[in-house]
Amino acid sequence: MNFSTVLKFSWRYFKAKKSTNAINIISWVSVSAIMVGSASLIIILSAFNGFESLVKSLYGSYYADVKISPAKGKVFSLDEAQLNKINAIEGVKYLSKGVEEKALIQNESLQTIVVIKGVDSAYSQVSGVHEKMYRGQFNVGSPEKPGLVLGVGVEQALGVVSDRTIFPVSVYLPKKGTGQSLNPLDALGVASVNPTGSFAIQSEFDNKYVFTDIGFLKTYLNYASDEFSYLELSVNDYGNVDEVKKKILALLGSGFVVENRYEQNKALYNTIRLEKLAIYGIFSLILIVAAFNMIGALSMLVLEKKKDIQILQAMGASQKTIHSIFLTEGLLLAFIGNGGGVLIALTLYYLQINYKLVPLEGASFVIDYYPVKLVLADFIAVISTVFVIGILASWFPAARAAKESYQLRS
Repeated sequence: MNFSTVLKFSWRYFKAKKSTNAINIISWVSVSAIMVGSASLIIILSAFNGFESLVKSLYGSYYADVKISPAKGKVFSLDEAQLNKINAIEGVKYLSKGVEEKALIQNESLQTIVVIKGVDSAYSQVSGVHEKMYRGQFNVGSPEKPGLVLGVGVEQALGVVSDRTIFPVSVYLPKKGTGQSLNPLDALGVASVNPTGSFAIQSEFDNKYVFTDIGFLKTYLNYASDEFSYLELSVNDYGNVDEVKKKILALLGSGFVVENRYEQNKALYNTIRLEKLAIYGIFSLILIVAAFNMIGALSMLVLEKKKDIQILQAMGASQKTIHSIFLTEGLLLAFIGNGGGVLIALTLYYLQINYKLVPLEGASFVIDYYPVKLVLADFIAVISTVFVIGILASWFPAARAAKESYQLRS
């Protein structure tokens, strides 16, 4: 008996009215459970994908495609010739030099500890911070007249309005090479700098970072002209970022750490992946619970169709054919439920995208509704899960139907 014939028998058993109404009820309960489980899993994964994309875009606004930092210590030295060699590597688009240090910023009686980053004019080509300005402009000034771009959290802690204040803030910086001095004040440099703007990306950055001119910061830190805390690069094609990394490591050697955007945020991305796997596992339990209903429905159907099985055996149907009929019956239940779940998920996705059905509470987030994003891999994973569960749930009732011997009576 070929597959089309098996499918016809299975479909007929599915839609035919059963003598015991409980079989119909249990069958539709199992279909409904699979439908709800499939829809829930796709919707939750889509919402998780939406938040994941949002978080990655926020973090991507700050982190460069590639970052070069020293394997040991806080600074490294590279002369102009070495910098030009890095910039000439195939795939490198822009190179920005940076210096980073902790500092204390004070505005009258208000003060806060921050990480101050000195950046050059190429920084806006490797990072998207300038696109996230909340107030004012991303203007770090010059070595002679520096500007200070604050995170909005730092701005609030200092009680300033960056684009309107006419008074500078005081920046206290540790000086390099002053460890032997008996006067502790000699270890600090103090500068007055005017705020020029503030950025808003995410609280982790907004409460921690400020930007200024690299030349100014080097002067107050007593850094040499060829000393840097890091280099940040943008690449022409992020898909080839690993090749660019290999070339940089081959050029600079083992004294440097070269990281792509993922490696700079390894803990974050690993957490996102683990959370997504956990969500998938938890909601798959709904489908497993639905499988128990399916086992009950198929077991009762086997009892219901005793005479049909006897007739099929008398007509020469093999155990394999009987097994295939009831196995296909279970897969029909699973995929009808799964198909309905997919349609429900797509409908809710459309409504959320166009009508913002589920809002986000509060006004502090960057968007006012739950973000959702459909990913083909999620659909494949859900359909595959339903397929496996459908086979496992149908296998034992189908095997029972195939192995039991029935005798026709005259």
